[in-house]
Amino acid sequence: MRRRTQIVLAITFMVAVLVSLFSYLHISYLLLQEITTARENTSNLASELAFLADEATPDLTSTRINTSNPVAVSRAITYYLSTDTDLNAMVQSMTGNWSMIYDVAIVGADGKAILHSNPDLVGKLVAERPDFQQLQTARFRRQLRMGYNPPTVYEVRIPLELNGAPFGSVRLGISTVFLRHEITPRLRDEVIFSAIAILLSLILAAGLSRIALGPLEHLSHTLDIVSSGDASAVEEPESSKDEYGLVTLKIAHLGRQMRDTREIFSALKDNVDQIMANLQDGLMLFTPDSRVVLVSASVERFLGRPRHDLLGHTVKELFSSDSPLGALVLDSFQLRHGVAQREVEAASGRRIHLSLDFIQERGTSIGALLTFRDAESVRRIGDEIETSRRMSASSRITRGVAHEVKNPINAIVLHLQLLRNKLQETDPDTRRHMEIIGDEIHRLDRVVQILVDFARPRDLLLEEIDLRRLLEDVAVLAQPDAEQHGVTIARALPSEPLRVRVDTDFIKQAMLNVVLNGVQAMPGGGFLNITVRRLDDEIVTEICDQGGGIPPEVQEKIFELYFTTKKEGSGIGLAQAYQILQWHYGSIEFETVPGKGTKFRLRLPALEPGSIASGQASRTLSTTATVAERGA
Repeated sequence: MRRRTQIVLAITFMVAVLVSLFSYLHISYLLLQEITTARENTSNLASELAFLADEATPDLTSTRINTSNPVAVSRAITYYLSTDTDLNAMVQSMTGNWSMIYDVAIVGADGKAILHSNPDLVGKLVAERPDFQQLQTARFRRQLRMGYNPPTVYEVRIPLELNGAPFGSVRLGISTVFLRHEITPRLRDEVIFSAIAILLSLILAAGLSRIALGPLEHLSHTLDIVSSGDASAVEEPESSKDEYGLVTLKIAHLGRQMRDTREIFSALKDNVDQIMANLQDGLMLFTPDSRVVLVSASVERFLGRPRHDLLGHTVKELFSSDSPLGALVLDSFQLRHGVAQREVEAASGRRIHLSLDFIQERGTSIGALLTFRDAESVRRIGDEIETSRRMSASSRITRGVAHEVKNPINAIVLHLQLLRNKLQETDPDTRRHMEIIGDEIHRLDRVVQILVDFARPRDLLLEEIDLRRLLEDVAVLAQPDAEQHGVTIARALPSEPLRVRVDTDFIKQAMLNVVLNGVQAMPGGGFLNITVRRLDDEIVTEICDQGGGIPPEVQEKIFELYFTTKKEGSGIGLAQAYQILQWHYGSIEFETVPGKGTKFRLRLPALEPGSIASGQASRTLSTTATVAERGA
C-alpha cells in the first residue's frame, strides 16, 4: 500500500473514530434518558395508586373494628381496598393506558396480591422480580443486552402505609418487550443519523486528505517503482532545487543501490541455501537478540522439527531446560559463554556433539553460531578411517612380504622336487619327513597366495541389479550350512525394487561372508534375520543373528585381517567384506549385545528410482580399484 494511501486512510480512520465515539456517547445518553423517563413515569403512577389506596381506607378507630388486633385491621383494610371502585378502575386501566407497563398490583405484607391487573392472581403470592433500578444504573452495552435479550419483567416498587402503619407495597411491572417498542424507533433514527454522519465525515476526511497530500502522489509512485525492483524506470527530476526535487533525486539514487544490492543478495542467498542443504552438520545462526535467522537442513534430524518451524523463533522458544541439550544451550545463551566441542544427549536419545560460538565485531556481539554433529557418525567415521589406515598399511606390507616370500617358496619347492628325483631309494622315515616338508611348503604357499589375492588390484564389473534377488541367492547358498547348525534363515524384503550398481560376485561374496559368520555364531541353532530397506540415498541391509555377541574387548579388531575368535576360523571373511564394501563406496558396521546376538548393517549407494529405462539392459562397467586406494 502506498504511503499516501496510508496517510489518507489514517486521517480518515481518526475522523471516523471521533465521530463514532461522539455518536456512541449520544446514543448511550439517549437510551439512559428514555429509561430514566420510563422509571419516573412509573414511579409517579405508583405514587398515585398509593394515594388512592390511602384515600380508600377509612379511619378504623371510628368503626367497630378492634384496632389492637393486627389481623382484624389487615382484613378490614384488604376489604376496603378490594371494594374501592376508583382504585380498582385505575389498576385495570394502567396496563391499557401505558404501553410499557406489563402488570399492576397492590401487595399486602404477606406478599399476596390484594388487587392485581390480572384477576386470576388476586389472593395469590406475587413472585419477586428484579428491580428496574438495575436497568437504569447499568452501563450502555449492558443496558442494550438487558433490554434486547430474552424478554424480562422488571419491577418498580414503593412502600404502602395505611392507617398509620406499613401495610405492603405498590408494584408495577415493566416489560422489556414493551419498553423496547417505545425506545427502538428513536434509537433507530439516531443510529441512522450517526451512520450518515460517519459516512459524511469519511468522505470529507478522505477528500481533504487527498487534496492536502496531492504533491506526494508522484513520490508515492516513485517509491512503488523502487520497491518493485525496477529502479531503472525512475526518472530524475529536471530541477532538484526544491525539497520535492531533492527527495525524488535521492529516491532515484537509492533505487539503483537497492537493485544492485538485491542482485548480490539473491546470488549470495542461492549459494548459501545450496551449501546449507548439503551440509551434514547442523548449523543454526542467531541474531544478537537470540532469534534464528539461518538453519541448515541437517538440523531437522537433530531437533526433529522442520526448518520453517525454527526460523524467526528465539532460543527460549526452541529449547527446553528439561533436556540436557536444552539446558546447556539456554545456560550458554544466558551467560553469553561459548561451548567447545561437547557430547550431549538430544531429546530423541541420540548422542550429538555440540559447539556454540558467539560472534563479535569490535567488541559487540552480532550473533551466535550453534553447530550439531552426530556423535555416532563421528565415531563411525573415525573408526572407518582408522580401519582403512590399518588395512592400507597392512596391504602395503603384505604385498612386499608376499613378493619376498613367494620367490623363496618357489625355489624351495623346485629343489625339493629335484632332491626327490636324486634320492631314488629312500627309507620310509626320510620319505615321511620330505612329505611333511612338502605339505607345509604348499600350505605356506596357499597362505601367501591369499595375501596376494587380498592385496592385489581388482577389476570391478559393475552392473545395475535388484539387491533383493542377490540376497535371495545368498540365502540359498547359505542354506546347507544353516541346516547343519540348526539355523533358520528368515528374509524380510520389500515389494519395490532396490536398485544398486555393484560387482555382483564381490557383493554376493561379502554378503555370504557375513551370513555364514552369523550362522557359525549360533552353534545351538536359532534364527538369522535378513532385512533390507531404502534409507534416503542408501540401501541398508541388516543381518541379525541370535548368537553370543561380540565381546567388548575384541570389537575394534573384528575387521582386521586374520583376526578371529573361532577355533577353525581364517580371519578373512569380515575383513574381505569390509574391503568389498569400501570398493563400492559403501560401509559395514555392527551392533552387538553380549549374550543376545549381533546385527551387521551393510550400506550401499542407491540408484535413483527410474534411472534405468524400461527394457534397457543393465550396463557393465569396468573400473580398477585397490584396497590401498579405497583405504587411503
